[in-house]
Order: sequence, then structure tokens, then C-alpha cells
Amino acid sequence: MLPIFLVVSKLPQQYKFIDLSDYGRTPARWIANSLRETRATPVHLTLMFGITGLLACYFILKHYFVLAGLLLILKSILDAADGELARIKKTPSYTGRYLDSIFDILLNFLVLLSIWHITFSSITLFLLAFIGIQLQGTLYNYYYVIMRNQHEGDSTSRINEKKAPTAMQGEKQSHVNMLYHTFNILYRVFDQMIYFADRNATQNQHFSNWFMTIVSALGLGFQLLIIALMLAFGLEHYILYFFVAYTPAIPILIVIRRALNRQKIIN
Repeated sequence: MLPIFLVVSKLPQQYKFIDLSDYGRTPARWIANSLRETRATPVHLTLMFGITGLLACYFILKHYFVLAGLLLILKSILDAADGELARIKKTPSYTGRYLDSIFDILLNFLVLLSIWHITFSSITLFLLAFIGIQLQGTLYNYYYVIMRNQHEGDSTSRINEKKAPTAMQGEKQSHVNMLYHTFNILYRVFDQMIYFADRNATQNQHFSNWFMTIVSALGLGFQLLIIALMLAFGLEHYILYFFVAYTPAIPILIVIRRALNRQKIIN
């Protein structure tokens, strides 16, 4: 039997798949359940994972690599916990969704910047690694959001964000607008690159579970796990190279998805 803690919770049961990026789901649920009857909000947890990520950057700069890696894994757990708390308290919000994504991209940048600083790598290598890590995560998110929209899963994420959404109950439209525009500035280029690379994916009515499991290896949680392990094993000089070399997985997976879709149409 496959480990239950890796099965995603944002989809109906029949469409759930083993998410390699979601190893923190069980502790995330424990954290969320422990906060069920408190005044803690999902945004509080989002702020906590932001602080945790900054601490990880600090310890990378100080060469405490094992501690930095543990904090990156904790950041991934807290990143899942904010969404779990929102579902438990039935308080989904675009404020939390955008703030979560904004923190993610800024922390990705700072983590790789910290690694670049301690390894004396070239700025070109750093930029290629950052672009690569963002495009990898964007492909996974793109396919995952398509599934969630098609199968009545969690709906705060949208396939192609062209305008600010209408604020949900309990949040201010001005806050949603501000965070949307910030999100758009940070993510628009990456989102559009992946969208135009595989725009026909929105017409696919089903992604095979095994295929989504493979794609989940490009997700942020798995990326952070890779960084944490490479730091712990003294491979910090290879991290930026790894994510540059990892990027060709994107066109390979797009080709595989298209081939699977063609086969489904023929059958």
C-alpha cells in the first residue's frame, strides 16, 4: 500500500494521486487540527512559514546546513498546514492563496541566492537555476489546478489569472486586488511560458494518477526536500547545477502528456 500521507487532499477521492511534494501533509493536518478551536488563522501559518524560510536562508549563510535543511522541510509542512487550516475552519480566501504564493517565490529566490553566495557561483548559474525551479513548479501547479477545476477540488487557484477575483466572505477586495497585482508581477512570465508551452492541457479531461505522481517531483515541496538533502550531505556546490539540469524534464513531461492524451482520444 502506498503511504497515505502522500495522497493529496484537494481533490475528490477517485482523482487523488501520490504527491511526492506532499510529504508534510500528515504533520500539517496535525498542526491544523491542533489549531481548530483557537484564534489562529491560515494567514498566521503563512507568516510562520515565511519566517521559517528566512531562518533557513540565515543558517545557509552561516553554514549550518543540516539545520537549514530541517527548516526548509518545516517550511514545506507549514506551507501545507495553512491550507489545511483553511479547509478545517471553512475559511478559504484569495488573500491567503496569493500571500502563500508570493512568499513561495520570494523564498525560492532568497534560498538560491544564499546558496549562490556561499558557493561563489556565477550570477548566470543562479538566474538559470531560479528560472528553472520556478518553471518546474509552475508546470506541476498548472496541471494540478486543471485537475482541481475539472473535478470540483479546491477552487481558490485559477488556470489563467487574468484579473483579480471577487473577494470571498471575510476578506477585503482591496487586499485581494493588491495581492493579486503583486502575484501577477512575480508569476505572470512563468505562468504564461508554461501555458503557451502546453495550452491544450486544459482540454484534457483526465490526468493519469501515475503521470501526476511523476510530475509532482517538480513540485515545490520535493524541490525543498532535494535542497535539504543536498545541503545535509555537503553537496551545496551542486544545487544550482542540479536545478538547471532538472529543467529539461519540463518539455519531456509535456510531450508525454500529449502522447497520453492522443492515445486516450484514439481509444
